[in-house]
Amino acid sequence: MSNVPRYAIYYLPPPGSPLDRFGSTLLGYDVFTGAEPPFPDAMTRAVPDWADVTREPRKYGFHATLKAPIALAAGQSEAELLWACATFAETPRAIPVIAPVIRSIGSFIALVPATPCDDLMQLASDCVISFDTFRAPLTPEDRARRKPALLSPRQVQYLDHWGYPYVIEEFRFHMTLTGSLDRARHDELLGLLRAQLDALRLETLAIDRIAVCRQDSAADRFRSIGQFQLRPML
Repeated sequence: MSNVPRYAIYYLPPPGSPLDRFGSTLLGYDVFTGAEPPFPDAMTRAVPDWADVTREPRKYGFHATLKAPIALAAGQSEAELLWACATFAETPRAIPVIAPVIRSIGSFIALVPATPCDDLMQLASDCVISFDTFRAPLTPEDRARRKPALLSPRQVQYLDHWGYPYVIEEFRFHMTLTGSLDRARHDELLGLLRAQLDALRLETLAIDRIAVCRQDSAADRFRSIGQFQLRPML
């Protein structure tokens, strides 16, 4: 396993907010503090293996990826990345607002926008492009891990150019809540997770901040090391 730190640009709900508590308790991990809050009783009663169901997303915390995890390029530093994020956040922009819903995304379940959001696609593209100078080139091992044979030609192009296949128009905002599931389990878990989200009465969600998260080594979980409020366009 690599001991080189990796960094990612994420959307994280404000620390301590209802949505942050929703995600951190469902995953059993607080990306801000490193704590392991107990799972909701309703989930552990209904799904005895909930800890296993959430094992993979727990490593990353409750988040949406805007710039996928990278190792820093030669000559770049953590302090410079944080400074770049602060500068990025100060640029006025249209703040994306979504209606959050729970849906299946391939083999897993996530919180996603109910409808497409152009402002959100623009924010994600801006993050991919603006922070790419910090990215070390993909190693052959990292590229192989993305299974390029299973990607579309455009996704392979993006993998080679940006280090990640699901960017620009291939981007899909999602905040993962489970690992890969057998199809038979989706309906059961969708109902339970939708009930958890419904209890928040969260009709809209402003994607109004970015965060830098660091993973110290491949064996470690990601932790938030900086949060930046986006400046709205007047």
